[in-house]
Amino acid sequence: MSQHESIHLPRGRMALLFAVMLTTAAGNTAMQSVMPSIGTHLGIADVWVSLAYSWSALLWMLLAPFWARRSDRRGRKAMMSLGMAAFALSFALCGTVLFFGLRGAFTGLSTILLFALARSLYGGFGSAAPPAVQAYVASRTSREERTKALSMVSSSFGLGTVLGPALAPLLILPGIGLVGPFAIFALFAVGVLVLLRMRLPDDDPRFSARGEIMEEPFSPSSNPRIVEDDPDGSPDELPEAEPLHGGADRLRWSDPRMRAWLWTGTLGGQAQSILLGVIGFLLLDRLGLRHQPDAAAGPIGLVLMCGAVATLLAQWGLIPTLGLGPRTSTLWGMGLCCVGVVPIALGPDLHTIATGFAICSLGFGLFRPGFTSGASLAVTRREQGQSAGIVAAVNGSAYIVTPAIGVFLYNHSAWLAWVLVEVLALSVLAICLFAIRPDEAMPSHGRSRSRR
Repeated sequence: MSQHESIHLPRGRMALLFAVMLTTAAGNTAMQSVMPSIGTHLGIADVWVSLAYSWSALLWMLLAPFWARRSDRRGRKAMMSLGMAAFALSFALCGTVLFFGLRGAFTGLSTILLFALARSLYGGFGSAAPPAVQAYVASRTSREERTKALSMVSSSFGLGTVLGPALAPLLILPGIGLVGPFAIFALFAVGVLVLLRMRLPDDDPRFSARGEIMEEPFSPSSNPRIVEDDPDGSPDELPEAEPLHGGADRLRWSDPRMRAWLWTGTLGGQAQSILLGVIGFLLLDRLGLRHQPDAAAGPIGLVLMCGAVATLLAQWGLIPTLGLGPRTSTLWGMGLCCVGVVPIALGPDLHTIATGFAICSLGFGLFRPGFTSGASLAVTRREQGQSAGIVAAVNGSAYIVTPAIGVFLYNHSAWLAWVLVEVLALSVLAICLFAIRPDEAMPSHGRSRSRR
Protein backbone atom coordinates (compact mmCIF):
# COMPACT_ATOMS: atom_id res chain seq x y z
CA MET A 1 0.00 0.00 0.00
CA SER A 2 1.54 3.28 -1.05
CA GLN A 3 1.79 5.99 1.56
CA HIS A 4 0.49 8.48 -1.00
CA GLU A 5 -2.71 6.63 -1.78
CA SER A 6 -5.89 8.00 -0.25
CA ILE A 7 -7.43 4.82 1.06
CA HIS A 8 -10.41 4.64 3.34
CA LEU A 9 -12.93 2.07 4.48
CA PRO A 10 -16.45 2.33 3.04
CA ARG A 11 -19.04 3.29 5.64
CA GLY A 12 -20.77 -0.06 5.41
CA ARG A 13 -17.62 -1.96 6.31
CA MET A 14 -16.77 0.46 9.10
CA ALA A 15 -20.26 0.00 10.52
CA LEU A 16 -19.71 -3.78 10.60
CA LEU A 17 -16.44 -3.44 12.47
CA PHE A 18 -18.10 -0.97 14.84
CA ALA A 19 -20.89 -3.49 15.48
CA VAL A 20 -18.42 -6.29 16.28
CA MET A 21 -16.75 -4.31 19.05
CA LEU A 22 -19.97 -2.73 20.31
CA THR A 23 -21.72 -6.10 20.63
CA THR A 24 -18.98 -7.78 22.64
CA ALA A 25 -18.52 -4.85 25.02
CA ALA A 26 -22.25 -4.25 25.56
CA GLY A 27 -23.04 -7.94 25.97
CA ASN A 28 -20.36 -8.53 28.56
CA THR A 29 -21.23 -5.49 30.66
CA ALA A 30 -24.94 -6.38 30.49
CA MET A 31 -24.02 -9.81 31.82
CA GLN A 32 -22.11 -8.15 34.65
CA SER A 33 -25.30 -6.29 35.60
CA VAL A 34 -27.46 -9.37 36.09
CA MET A 35 -25.04 -12.01 37.42
CA PRO A 36 -25.16 -10.90 41.11
CA SER A 37 -28.95 -11.25 41.04
CA ILE A 38 -28.70 -14.64 39.31
CA GLY A 39 -26.23 -15.87 41.92
CA THR A 40 -28.61 -14.82 44.69
CA HIS A 41 -31.48 -16.70 43.01
CA LEU A 42 -29.29 -19.81 42.75
CA GLY A 43 -28.52 -19.62 46.45
CA ILE A 44 -24.76 -19.87 46.03
CA ALA A 45 -22.01 -17.90 47.74
CA ASP A 46 -21.11 -14.65 46.02
CA VAL A 47 -17.51 -15.77 45.61
CA TRP A 48 -18.59 -18.56 43.22
CA VAL A 49 -20.16 -16.00 40.90
CA SER A 50 -16.87 -14.09 40.76
CA LEU A 51 -14.86 -17.27 40.22
CA ALA A 52 -17.09 -18.16 37.25
CA TYR A 53 -15.25 -15.49 35.23
CA SER A 54 -11.75 -16.57 36.24
CA TRP A 55 -11.12 -19.42 33.81
CA SER A 56 -12.44 -17.38 30.90
CA ALA A 57 -10.23 -14.40 31.83
CA LEU A 58 -7.17 -16.65 32.04
CA LEU A 59 -7.88 -18.20 28.64
CA TRP A 60 -8.35 -14.74 27.13
CA MET A 61 -5.01 -13.54 28.46
CA LEU A 62 -3.16 -16.64 27.23
CA LEU A 63 -4.76 -17.00 23.80
CA ALA A 64 -5.28 -13.41 22.57
CA PRO A 65 -1.67 -13.12 21.29
CA PHE A 66 -2.04 -16.49 19.52
CA TRP A 67 -5.15 -15.39 17.65
CA ALA A 68 -3.48 -12.09 16.72
CA ARG A 69 -0.62 -14.01 15.10
CA ARG A 70 -3.01 -16.44 13.42
CA SER A 71 -4.93 -13.58 11.80
CA ASP A 72 -1.71 -12.75 9.92
CA ARG A 73 -1.97 -16.13 8.17
CA ARG A 74 -5.70 -16.87 8.00
CA GLY A 75 -7.00 -13.36 7.41
CA ARG A 76 -8.84 -10.81 9.55
CA LYS A 77 -12.35 -11.73 8.43
CA ALA A 78 -11.87 -15.34 9.48
CA MET A 79 -10.72 -14.34 12.96
CA MET A 80 -13.50 -11.78 13.39
CA SER A 81 -16.02 -14.45 12.40
CA LEU A 82 -14.49 -16.91 14.85
CA GLY A 83 -14.67 -14.37 17.67
CA MET A 84 -18.28 -13.44 16.99
CA ALA A 85 -19.33 -17.08 16.64
CA ALA A 86 -17.67 -17.85 19.98
CA PHE A 87 -19.43 -14.90 21.60
CA ALA A 88 -22.85 -15.95 20.26
CA LEU A 89 -22.41 -19.64 21.16
CA SER A 90 -21.02 -18.85 24.60
CA PHE A 91 -23.86 -16.44 25.44
CA ALA A 92 -26.47 -18.89 24.15
CA LEU A 93 -25.04 -21.75 26.22
CA CYS A 94 -24.61 -19.56 29.30
CA GLY A 95 -28.21 -18.38 29.00
CA THR A 96 -29.49 -21.94 28.52
CA VAL A 97 -27.59 -23.23 31.55
CA LEU A 98 -28.83 -20.37 33.71
CA PHE A 99 -32.42 -20.72 32.45
CA PHE A 100 -32.63 -24.35 33.55
CA GLY A 101 -30.57 -23.77 36.68
CA LEU A 102 -32.92 -21.03 37.86
CA ARG A 103 -35.79 -23.46 37.39
CA GLY A 104 -34.22 -26.17 39.53
CA ALA A 105 -32.92 -28.50 36.84
CA PHE A 106 -29.41 -28.26 38.35
CA THR A 107 -28.09 -27.41 41.78
CA GLY A 108 -26.78 -23.90 42.23
CA LEU A 109 -23.15 -25.03 42.28
CA SER A 110 -23.60 -27.24 39.21
CA THR A 111 -25.24 -24.35 37.37
CA ILE A 112 -22.40 -21.93 38.02
CA LEU A 113 -19.77 -24.55 37.07
CA LEU A 114 -21.58 -25.23 33.79
CA PHE A 115 -21.84 -21.47 33.27
CA ALA A 116 -18.07 -21.14 33.75
CA LEU A 117 -17.49 -23.92 31.22
CA ALA A 118 -19.74 -22.24 28.64
CA ARG A 119 -18.14 -18.89 29.37
CA SER A 120 -14.69 -20.36 28.63
CA LEU A 121 -15.70 -20.67 24.96
CA TYR A 122 -15.67 -16.89 24.78
CA GLY A 123 -12.43 -16.59 26.73
CA GLY A 124 -10.73 -19.11 24.45
CA PHE A 125 -12.04 -18.03 21.05
CA GLY A 126 -13.68 -14.61 21.47
CA SER A 127 -10.26 -13.01 21.83
CA ALA A 128 -9.71 -13.63 18.09
CA ALA A 129 -11.90 -10.68 17.09
CA PRO A 130 -10.45 -7.45 18.62
CA PRO A 131 -6.89 -7.64 17.22
CA ALA A 132 -8.30 -8.72 13.85
CA VAL A 133 -10.59 -5.67 13.75
CA GLN A 134 -7.69 -3.36 14.56
CA ALA A 135 -5.41 -4.93 11.94
CA TYR A 136 -8.15 -4.86 9.28
CA VAL A 137 -8.64 -1.13 9.81
CA ALA A 138 -4.91 -0.37 9.95
CA SER A 139 -4.07 -2.21 6.74
CA ARG A 140 -6.94 -0.73 4.71
CA THR A 141 -6.74 2.96 5.49
CA SER A 142 -4.27 5.63 4.49
CA ARG A 143 -2.20 7.43 7.08
CA GLU A 144 -4.62 10.36 6.84
CA GLU A 145 -7.63 8.17 7.62
CA ARG A 146 -6.10 5.65 10.02
CA THR A 147 -6.20 7.59 13.27
CA LYS A 148 -9.84 8.55 12.73
CA ALA A 149 -10.80 4.96 11.87
CA LEU A 150 -8.95 3.42 14.82
CA SER A 151 -10.47 6.00 17.16
CA MET A 152 -13.90 5.03 15.84
CA VAL A 153 -13.20 1.36 16.66
CA SER A 154 -12.05 2.28 20.14
CA SER A 155 -15.11 4.47 20.70
CA SER A 156 -17.40 1.58 19.78
CA PHE A 157 -15.88 -0.45 22.58
CA GLY A 158 -16.29 2.41 25.03
CA LEU A 159 -19.86 3.05 23.92
CA GLY A 160 -20.65 -0.61 24.48
CA THR A 161 -19.55 -0.41 28.11
CA VAL A 162 -22.15 2.33 28.61
CA LEU A 163 -24.98 0.73 26.63
CA GLY A 164 -24.66 -2.74 28.20
CA PRO A 165 -25.60 -1.76 31.78
CA ALA A 166 -28.21 0.68 30.47
CA LEU A 167 -29.96 -1.97 28.37
CA ALA A 168 -29.68 -4.90 30.79
CA PRO A 169 -32.73 -4.01 32.96
CA LEU A 170 -34.84 -3.51 29.81
CA LEU A 171 -33.92 -6.98 28.53
CA ILE A 172 -35.29 -8.86 31.56
CA LEU A 173 -38.15 -10.33 29.57
CA PRO A 174 -41.33 -12.15 30.62
CA GLY A 175 -40.86 -15.91 30.55
CA ILE A 176 -37.06 -15.92 30.69
CA GLY A 177 -36.44 -13.18 33.27
CA LEU A 178 -32.81 -12.47 34.13
CA VAL A 179 -31.61 -14.64 31.24
CA GLY A 180 -33.03 -12.11 28.78
CA PRO A 181 -29.77 -10.19 28.17
CA PHE A 182 -28.02 -13.45 27.25
CA ALA A 183 -30.70 -14.39 24.71
CA ILE A 184 -30.91 -10.94 23.11
CA PHE A 185 -27.17 -10.41 22.76
CA ALA A 186 -26.67 -13.94 21.44
CA LEU A 187 -29.25 -13.25 18.71
CA PHE A 188 -27.73 -9.85 17.98
CA ALA A 189 -24.28 -11.44 17.69
CA VAL A 190 -25.62 -14.01 15.21
CA GLY A 191 -27.02 -11.15 13.12
CA VAL A 192 -23.67 -9.34 13.17
CA LEU A 193 -21.91 -12.59 12.25
CA VAL A 194 -24.20 -13.17 9.25
CA LEU A 195 -23.67 -9.62 8.01
CA LEU A 196 -19.95 -9.97 8.56
CA ARG A 197 -19.80 -13.12 6.44
CA MET A 198 -22.02 -11.68 3.71
CA ARG A 199 -20.89 -8.06 3.48
CA LEU A 200 -17.22 -7.96 4.48
CA PRO A 201 -14.98 -9.01 1.58
CA ASP A 202 -12.39 -11.74 2.08
CA ASP A 203 -9.04 -10.25 2.87
CA ASP A 204 -5.38 -10.87 2.19
CA PRO A 205 -3.43 -10.05 5.39
CA ARG A 206 -0.63 -7.83 4.15
CA PHE A 207 0.36 -6.37 7.50
CA SER A 208 0.93 -7.86 10.94
CA ALA A 209 -1.75 -7.58 13.61
CA ARG A 210 0.18 -5.23 15.84
CA GLY A 211 -2.60 -3.52 17.73
CA GLU A 212 -2.74 -3.69 21.50
CA ILE A 213 -4.18 -6.89 22.93
CA MET A 214 -7.31 -6.01 24.89
CA GLU A 215 -8.26 -7.55 28.18
CA GLU A 216 -11.46 -9.53 28.35
CA PRO A 217 -14.19 -6.86 28.18
CA PHE A 218 -16.44 -7.87 31.06
CA SER A 219 -16.21 -4.66 33.05
CA PRO A 220 -16.99 -1.04 32.32
CA SER A 221 -13.40 -0.10 33.03
CA SER A 222 -11.73 -2.29 30.50
CA ASN A 223 -9.20 -0.15 28.74
CA PRO A 224 -8.77 -0.85 25.05
CA ARG A 225 -5.80 1.09 23.70
CA ILE A 226 -4.99 1.08 20.04
CA VAL A 227 -1.68 1.98 18.45
CA GLU A 228 -2.18 5.43 16.98
CA ASP A 229 -1.02 6.86 13.75
CA ASP A 230 2.26 8.58 14.57
CA PRO A 231 5.58 8.26 12.81
CA ASP A 232 7.02 5.66 15.15
CA GLY A 233 3.93 3.69 15.96
CA SER A 234 1.52 3.07 13.11
CA PRO A 235 0.51 -0.58 12.91
CA ASP A 236 2.30 -1.26 9.63
CA GLU A 237 5.41 0.74 10.50
CA LEU A 238 6.37 -0.30 14.00
CA PRO A 239 10.10 -1.02 14.10
CA GLU A 240 11.07 -4.66 13.99
CA ALA A 241 12.26 -6.12 17.25
CA GLU A 242 15.97 -6.55 17.64
CA PRO A 243 17.13 -10.13 17.12
CA LEU A 244 17.42 -12.08 20.31
CA HIS A 245 20.76 -13.71 21.01
CA GLY A 246 20.24 -16.49 23.49
CA GLY A 247 17.53 -14.45 25.18
CA ALA A 248 20.06 -11.78 26.26
CA ASP A 249 18.04 -8.95 24.71
CA ARG A 250 14.64 -10.12 25.88
CA LEU A 251 12.78 -7.57 27.99
CA ARG A 252 12.22 -9.08 31.42
CA TRP A 253 9.68 -8.33 34.12
CA SER A 254 12.56 -7.55 36.49
CA ASP A 255 14.03 -4.91 34.17
CA PRO A 256 14.86 -1.94 36.46
CA ARG A 257 13.49 0.54 33.90
CA MET A 258 10.00 -0.97 34.14
CA ARG A 259 10.00 -2.36 37.67
CA ALA A 260 8.28 0.59 39.37
CA TRP A 261 5.68 0.89 36.61
CA LEU A 262 4.88 -2.83 36.74
CA TRP A 263 4.38 -2.65 40.50
CA THR A 264 2.13 0.35 39.90
CA GLY A 265 0.07 -1.49 37.30
CA THR A 266 -0.18 -4.65 39.39
CA LEU A 267 -1.29 -2.98 42.62
CA GLY A 268 -3.64 -0.50 40.92
CA GLY A 269 -5.16 -3.26 38.78
CA GLN A 270 -5.86 -5.35 41.86
CA ALA A 271 -7.64 -2.42 43.51
CA GLN A 272 -9.83 -1.90 40.45
CA SER A 273 -10.72 -5.56 40.07
CA ILE A 274 -11.70 -5.87 43.75
CA LEU A 275 -14.02 -2.88 43.47
CA LEU A 276 -15.61 -4.24 40.29
CA GLY A 277 -16.03 -7.67 41.83
CA VAL A 278 -17.73 -6.38 44.97
CA ILE A 279 -19.95 -3.55 43.72
CA GLY A 280 -22.89 -5.68 42.53
CA PHE A 281 -23.12 -7.64 45.78
CA LEU A 282 -22.73 -4.44 47.80
CA LEU A 283 -25.81 -2.99 46.09
CA LEU A 284 -27.82 -6.14 46.80
CA ASP A 285 -26.99 -5.80 50.50
CA ARG A 286 -27.06 -2.01 50.92
CA LEU A 287 -30.39 -1.60 49.08
CA GLY A 288 -31.96 -4.60 50.84
CA LEU A 289 -32.57 -6.55 47.61
CA ARG A 290 -31.34 -10.00 48.59
CA HIS A 291 -34.95 -11.18 48.86
CA GLN A 292 -35.99 -9.62 45.54
CA PRO A 293 -32.84 -9.91 43.37
CA ASP A 294 -34.74 -9.31 40.11
CA ALA A 295 -35.07 -5.67 41.17
CA ALA A 296 -31.29 -5.30 41.56
CA ALA A 297 -30.41 -5.39 37.87
CA GLY A 298 -31.55 -1.78 37.41
CA PRO A 299 -29.50 -0.25 40.25
CA ILE A 300 -26.44 -2.37 39.38
CA GLY A 301 -26.71 -1.36 35.73
CA LEU A 302 -27.06 2.30 36.69
CA VAL A 303 -23.94 2.24 38.87
CA LEU A 304 -21.89 0.41 36.24
CA MET A 305 -23.07 2.86 33.60
CA CYS A 306 -22.00 5.81 35.79
CA GLY A 307 -18.59 4.18 36.13
CA ALA A 308 -18.28 3.64 32.39
CA VAL A 309 -19.18 7.25 31.60
CA ALA A 310 -16.66 8.51 34.16
CA THR A 311 -13.96 6.29 32.70
CA LEU A 312 -14.62 7.57 29.19
CA LEU A 313 -14.62 11.15 30.50
CA ALA A 314 -11.13 10.62 31.89
CA GLN A 315 -9.70 8.88 28.83
CA TRP A 316 -11.39 10.91 26.10
CA GLY A 317 -11.63 14.26 27.88
CA LEU A 318 -9.35 14.98 30.82
CA ILE A 319 -6.12 13.34 29.64
CA PRO A 320 -5.98 14.93 26.17
CA THR A 321 -7.41 18.28 27.32
CA LEU A 322 -5.10 18.73 30.31
CA GLY A 323 -2.10 17.08 28.65
CA LEU A 324 -1.49 14.81 31.63
CA GLY A 325 1.74 12.84 31.61
CA PRO A 326 1.98 9.23 32.87
CA ARG A 327 3.09 9.97 36.44
CA THR A 328 0.66 12.85 36.93
CA SER A 329 -2.22 10.86 35.46
CA THR A 330 -1.46 7.91 37.73
CA LEU A 331 -1.14 10.05 40.84
CA TRP A 332 -4.44 11.84 40.25
CA GLY A 333 -6.10 8.56 39.35
CA MET A 334 -5.13 6.77 42.54
CA GLY A 335 -5.90 9.87 44.61
CA LEU A 336 -9.44 9.92 43.22
CA CYS A 337 -9.75 6.21 43.95
CA CYS A 338 -8.85 6.80 47.61
CA VAL A 339 -11.53 9.50 47.81
CA GLY A 340 -14.22 7.53 45.95
CA VAL A 341 -13.96 4.43 48.14
CA VAL A 342 -15.25 6.41 51.14
CA PRO A 343 -18.81 7.09 49.87
CA ILE A 344 -18.97 3.55 48.53
CA ALA A 345 -18.08 2.13 51.93
CA LEU A 346 -20.37 4.46 53.91
CA GLY A 347 -23.13 5.35 51.43
CA PRO A 348 -26.62 4.35 52.58
CA ASP A 349 -28.37 4.92 49.26
CA LEU A 350 -27.98 4.39 45.52
CA HIS A 351 -27.05 7.99 44.76
CA THR A 352 -24.14 8.05 47.21
CA ILE A 353 -22.79 4.69 46.07
CA ALA A 354 -23.10 5.64 42.39
CA THR A 355 -21.25 8.92 43.05
CA GLY A 356 -18.44 7.11 44.85
CA PHE A 357 -18.16 4.49 42.12
CA ALA A 358 -18.05 7.21 39.45
CA ILE A 359 -15.23 9.00 41.31
CA CYS A 360 -13.28 5.74 41.56
CA SER A 361 -13.90 4.98 37.89
CA LEU A 362 -12.75 8.47 36.93
CA GLY A 363 -9.58 7.70 38.85
CA PHE A 364 -9.05 4.35 37.18
CA GLY A 365 -9.70 6.01 33.82
CA LEU A 366 -6.71 8.24 34.55
CA PHE A 367 -4.60 5.49 36.09
CA ARG A 368 -4.81 2.92 33.28
CA PRO A 369 -3.48 5.10 30.43
CA GLY A 370 -0.92 6.59 32.82
CA PHE A 371 0.50 3.20 33.71
CA THR A 372 0.42 1.99 30.11
CA SER A 373 2.17 5.09 28.77
CA GLY A 374 4.70 5.10 31.60
CA ALA A 375 5.72 1.51 30.92
CA SER A 376 6.00 2.33 27.22
CA LEU A 377 8.17 5.40 27.80
CA ALA A 378 10.48 3.47 30.11
CA VAL A 379 11.89 1.34 27.27
CA THR A 380 13.22 1.89 23.76
CA ARG A 381 11.17 1.92 20.57
CA ARG A 382 12.46 -1.49 19.58
CA GLU A 383 11.19 -2.94 22.86
CA GLN A 384 7.63 -1.61 22.49
CA GLY A 385 6.18 -4.95 21.40
CA GLN A 386 7.64 -6.78 24.39
CA SER A 387 6.58 -3.97 26.73
CA ALA A 388 3.00 -4.09 25.39
CA GLY A 389 2.87 -7.84 25.99
CA ILE A 390 4.01 -7.45 29.60
CA VAL A 391 1.51 -4.62 30.20
CA ALA A 392 -1.33 -6.70 28.75
CA ALA A 393 -0.37 -9.60 31.02
CA VAL A 394 -0.31 -7.33 34.08
CA ASN A 395 -3.72 -5.86 33.23
CA GLY A 396 -5.29 -9.23 32.50
CA SER A 397 -3.87 -10.99 35.55
CA ALA A 398 -5.85 -8.73 37.91
CA TYR A 399 -9.15 -10.25 36.74
CA ILE A 400 -8.32 -13.94 37.14
CA VAL A 401 -8.76 -14.50 40.90
CA THR A 402 -8.56 -11.08 42.56
CA PRO A 403 -12.27 -10.19 42.14
CA ALA A 404 -13.18 -13.44 43.89
CA ILE A 405 -10.72 -12.68 46.68
CA GLY A 406 -12.32 -9.27 47.11
CA VAL A 407 -15.80 -10.81 47.32
CA PHE A 408 -14.55 -13.41 49.81
CA LEU A 409 -13.18 -10.66 52.07
CA TYR A 410 -16.32 -8.59 51.63
CA ASN A 411 -18.51 -11.48 52.75
CA HIS A 412 -16.46 -11.87 55.94
CA SER A 413 -16.21 -8.16 56.67
CA ALA A 414 -16.94 -5.40 54.18
CA TRP A 415 -14.27 -3.27 55.82
CA LEU A 416 -11.59 -5.81 54.87
CA ALA A 417 -12.35 -5.21 51.19
CA TRP A 418 -12.44 -1.40 51.50
CA VAL A 419 -9.26 -1.23 53.57
CA LEU A 420 -7.47 -3.47 51.06
CA VAL A 421 -8.50 -1.23 48.15
CA GLU A 422 -7.28 1.85 50.04
CA VAL A 423 -3.97 0.18 50.94
CA LEU A 424 -3.39 -0.83 47.31
CA ALA A 425 -4.19 2.68 46.06
CA LEU A 426 -1.96 4.31 48.67
CA SER A 427 0.85 1.92 47.73
CA VAL A 428 0.60 3.08 44.12
CA LEU A 429 0.75 6.71 45.27
CA ALA A 430 3.87 5.97 47.31
CA ILE A 431 5.60 4.26 44.37
CA CYS A 432 4.78 7.16 42.04
CA LEU A 433 5.99 9.75 44.52
CA PHE A 434 9.25 8.08 45.53
CA ALA A 435 10.25 5.65 42.77
CA ILE A 436 9.13 7.23 39.48
CA ARG A 437 10.65 10.31 37.88
CA PRO A 438 8.49 13.37 37.14
CA ASP A 439 6.98 13.49 33.67
CA GLU A 440 9.35 16.25 32.59
CA ALA A 441 12.34 13.96 33.19
CA MET A 442 10.96 11.06 31.13
CA PRO A 443 12.17 10.28 27.60
CA SER A 444 10.39 12.33 24.95
CA HIS A 445 9.65 9.39 22.62
CA GLY A 446 5.95 8.55 22.57
CA ARG A 447 4.93 11.42 24.83
CA SER A 448 2.59 12.92 22.27
CA ARG A 449 0.82 9.59 22.09
CA SER A 450 0.41 9.36 25.86
CA ARG A 451 -1.04 12.87 26.11
CA ARG A 452 -3.65 12.67 23.41
